[in-house]
Amino acid sequence: MSDLVIGVDGGGTKTVAWLAPLVDDGTSQILGRGIAGPGNPRGAGFDVAKDNIAAAIAAAFEEASLPRTTVARACIALAGAGRTTEQEQLAAWATEQRIAKRVRICGDAEPILAAAAADNCGIALIAGTGSLAWGRNELGETARCGGWGYLLGDDGSAYGIAISGLRAAMRAADGRGPETNLLPHFLHKLGALTADALIPKVYSPEMTRDKLAALSQVVFDQAATDEVAGSIVEAGVEDLAEMVVSLARQLNLSTAAYTLAMAGGVFQHQLSYTDRVLRAVLDRMHGLHLKRPGQFAIVEEPVQGAVALARAAQ
Repeated sequence: MSDLVIGVDGGGTKTVAWLAPLVDDGTSQILGRGIAGPGNPRGAGFDVAKDNIAAAIAAAFEEASLPRTTVARACIALAGAGRTTEQEQLAAWATEQRIAKRVRICGDAEPILAAAAADNCGIALIAGTGSLAWGRNELGETARCGGWGYLLGDDGSAYGIAISGLRAAMRAADGRGPETNLLPHFLHKLGALTADALIPKVYSPEMTRDKLAALSQVVFDQAATDEVAGSIVEAGVEDLAEMVVSLARQLNLSTAAYTLAMAGGVFQHQLSYTDRVLRAVLDRMHGLHLKRPGQFAIVEEPVQGAVALARAAQ
């Protein structure tokens, strides 16, 4: 299969694999698509992530009605794999599995920018289960901001907003924080009658990180009418905008047309939040006299960028 490539995009909730021709004929032809569970090696564990990558790739071959075999090139882009330690471990596994003759491992932000910017210059901002900003300037220099994982960061993400909402609800139950409609709505959502009953619900082994992140919907739903929920959402907006501004400073982005590519379930499903983040970025850039992005894009299929990076893999 020397004329095929594989692109993989793995996050905290799912892993997507696309099988495509090595040469792009301009039709964006995809031969097979596969989907499996979480692909974040730090969030789900390396063994789980590897199993899901393999399952997604196998499903892509199956949809294409082709036997699973080694392809020419592959790009495996994963949340939690933006650093050398993770990349080396996953590259060794991919070589062992004979996924492709040439394999590139990278974080999940790089293909987002590749999918949106022909010159690969700009900033990719992710707000899904987790959060991260990654950028490249016209000199090829790269930098990242955020992406510290659910214990150390993930500010502005679905998980971060959900946890902030749950903690605010608990403070209200204790009488230590302001009253909020979040508490009764979390109780209803989780099928609990009292605040105490939330403990076994939240700490249940079945309450995965992505299921916790899905509870952010409660906070978003109440943000317009509940002061506490509104302040949590606004804090998320500010956190994400700060990530972009930090990268613009670090990379000294000067290209007038550089791209801000936004991806992740939060941006796709919370359009008001997306708009607020974008406005906050532009306001901050203007106030700090930084060059603002020349174009913007919501990337719905980051795996498209992984396919492009696979084709370019050396």
